[in-house]
Amino acid sequence: MKFLLLLIALLVLGRFSAFAESSATITFSLDFPNSDPEHYSISVQSDGRAKYQSSAKLSKDSQENQNYQADFTLSAATRSRIFDLAKQAHYFDGKVDSGNKKLAFTGAKKLAYQDGQYSTTAEYNFSQEPPVQQLTALFQSMAATLEFGRRLVYYHRYQKLALDDELKRMESQAHNGELAELQAVKPILQDVYDDRAVIKVVRARALRIMEMGNNTQPAH
Repeated sequence: MKFLLLLIALLVLGRFSAFAESSATITFSLDFPNSDPEHYSISVQSDGRAKYQSSAKLSKDSQENQNYQADFTLSAATRSRIFDLAKQAHYFDGKVDSGNKKLAFTGAKKLAYQDGQYSTTAEYNFSQEPPVQQLTALFQSMAATLEFGRRLVYYHRYQKLALDDELKRMESQAHNGELAELQAVKPILQDVYDDRAVIKVVRARALRIMEMGNNTQPAH
């Protein structure tokens, strides 16, 4: 009888652990007043689904903020890397911030982990923990990509002449390894490429960036 109860308990625990693992979510957010964007967050689920939210200027010349949201799917390699780094960081349980008050403020950052069993949150300006540093850099590179997507949507709709400079900057940063998950904005780039009202050089640049997104590896 005891063996049967132990077996049942192990089966239930195994199912619960599998559920927790399959429904885990990691969220990174940054709040940096007077920057652009001044706020953003990226939530990543263990099945690869992700959501980006930000509050940023409509354009570089605008004083008005826009609330923006985009749903996308992470590459398998990046999804795996994020959850591996979170595990190395003990799922942000414990002290994450360096505690060095002399360091320049680079935004209030927050990492959170949640599954069916655990819920942890860590706030920091700068962390000396390598996994946290790598996660921060990766999420910031993803946010940079998605902010390009946000601006491209606006420029394509309202300021087509601004697309050339924006895509030049995007292509340059992509070449320099400053952007991650380019496929997240592929539908936006595709819309620009498909629009015959956009000049050919801009459409060609959009196509090159899409092709780069098909071949890039996750940021390190």
